[in-house]
Amino acid sequence: MKKAFYALIAVIGLILIGWIGAGVLGLKVLFGITIPYLATCLFIGGFVYRIAKWAASPVPFHIPTTCGQQRSLPWIRSNSLESPSTGAGLFGRMALEVLFFRSLLRNDRVELKRGQKLVYGSNRYLWLGAMLFHWSLLIILVHHLRYLTDPVLPGIAAITHMDSVFQIGLPEFYLTDGAILIALCYLLFRRLTSSQVRLISLPADYFALFLILAIVISGVLMRHIFKIDLTAAKALIMGVVSLHPFIGRGVGTIFFVHLFLVSLLVAYFPFSKLMHAPGIFLSPTRNLKNDSRAQRHVNPWNYPVKVHTYEEYENEFRDAMKEAGIPLEKQ
Repeated sequence: MKKAFYALIAVIGLILIGWIGAGVLGLKVLFGITIPYLATCLFIGGFVYRIAKWAASPVPFHIPTTCGQQRSLPWIRSNSLESPSTGAGLFGRMALEVLFFRSLLRNDRVELKRGQKLVYGSNRYLWLGAMLFHWSLLIILVHHLRYLTDPVLPGIAAITHMDSVFQIGLPEFYLTDGAILIALCYLLFRRLTSSQVRLISLPADYFALFLILAIVISGVLMRHIFKIDLTAAKALIMGVVSLHPFIGRGVGTIFFVHLFLVSLLVAYFPFSKLMHAPGIFLSPTRNLKNDSRAQRHVNPWNYPVKVHTYEEYENEFRDAMKEAGIPLEKQ
């Protein structure tokens, strides 16, 4: 629990820094322009560095992780998604993993029930929480595109309308706001209550959850409680994006706190476990076809070594093998 407490204190401290800096000291240029630019530079530099480092890492062995029948003899039915041997099967496997987190539905949970009966099961609640979080986050990011372009891109208004279809409150409450809050609370509750997950959790794991939760809460508060001038906020964001930044009037302090937290998350992203998002595409256990029976994969980093063939071995020990009655290839 100490790890979670330290992470929570750190996030609360960051919120206070943003609130005092932009609201009390009036450092709006720092929190509205300078820090977002620095965060973007850190993100781009860190992202390129991590991707380049992963791409340059040698993969000497063909190591796709599969759980289905590999393609072999014609009369043995293979599993094209669980053990893909073609590009189409590999694409389908990656799509199911990236879009629907299929690996979370594996039998990766073990429990003892009714005495000594060992029962395997899937983490369905974890799968649901992951689906809610990632898909809600994606839709929320699509929502925010309307603040980055003028005119608004086609289709953004339709997605926004579908997200607020129940017309709850004024302005309308987005379903994704509620879904991502529920998902984050569940993921945090699971990390705090599960002894196995708590054992392997680091302060950085809690920090990422608390930081994203603070961003979501500040965004909901900014929309429904601490109202700001959306026109001025959009002008500020578009000015930053177009490299002609300026601070207009009517942008409340809560906006700068929200933007500060988002900037911190953007800067922190390439140096954290959140890089699993692009990292899955570079994982050799996922992005390789399981075709080791169809073709031989040679390690390109193999250096030449002196070998001792069976023929040489038999020539060396022929008399001893013949005396011991061991069959010989050459008499």
